[in-house]
Amino acid sequence: MTLSQLLDAVRQDPLSVRIPATWGQGRAGFGGLAAALVYEAMRAQVPADRPVRSLAITFVGPMAVETPTRFEAEVLREGRAVSQVLGRATQDGQVVTLVQGSFGASRASAVSVEPLEAPDLLPVDQCQELPYVPGGPEFTRHLAMRWALGGLPFSGNRSREMGGWVRLRGEIEREPLDEAHLLALVDAWPPAVLPHLTSFAPGSSLTWTIEFVQPVPALDTHDWCRYRAIIEHARDGYGHCAAALWTPAGELVALSRQTVTVFG
Repeated sequence: MTLSQLLDAVRQDPLSVRIPATWGQGRAGFGGLAAALVYEAMRAQVPADRPVRSLAITFVGPMAVETPTRFEAEVLREGRAVSQVLGRATQDGQVVTLVQGSFGASRASAVSVEPLEAPDLLPVDQCQELPYVPGGPEFTRHLAMRWALGGLPFSGNRSREMGGWVRLRGEIEREPLDEAHLLALVDAWPPAVLPHLTSFAPGSSLTWTIEFVQPVPALDTHDWCRYRAIIEHARDGYGHCAAALWTPAGELVALSRQTVTVFG
């Protein structure tokens, strides 16, 4: 199943969704997919004129594949302009992913600051692809990444930066890209600390916050987006990274921060 098909499954029956093994990542399901599906359940609880501004995501435990999963959301508070929503994914009665979201309508403001510029990247066709390899992270069959900054995981590259181009794979129709799709694109990239290693060691996101530029620039499911992550600090098995996603033309789409764990 593609990401778009899984999002449709949550819209139709959020209380009984199975994550296919093709979306696996080691012993668990892909975290970006878990966040996207919880968000989709949250979005249904909020008026359309209140776009999502920020999400705080905690990966409480591994989300098992091929297991019935419930995606639930509750509105904690609905003010004049902002809705606060809590979403969760549960399996066998246990929370595996928890998301707190802020959805807010636009308001008039005298403050307007242009975003920082997007990184200059080599053209997509000149960048090294991280291919889908059977036996590796299964979810990469659904997401394509081309490296333009830093090194590949476990390459011994000590750069603070990592990134390049990213898009969905396998989406036949060109459909508008929304925040749920963007969650998968941002989280597709491995933790930015992994290129510092010279041999394999597992690593994963512990907590994740993401903020969206509204209105989201027009994108579709075939577009390549620019991505860059910067390591701000790493020690004692934890890394703290800031990242951003831009359109192909360099319009800012989302800002991201992650605390990641690394076992090497």
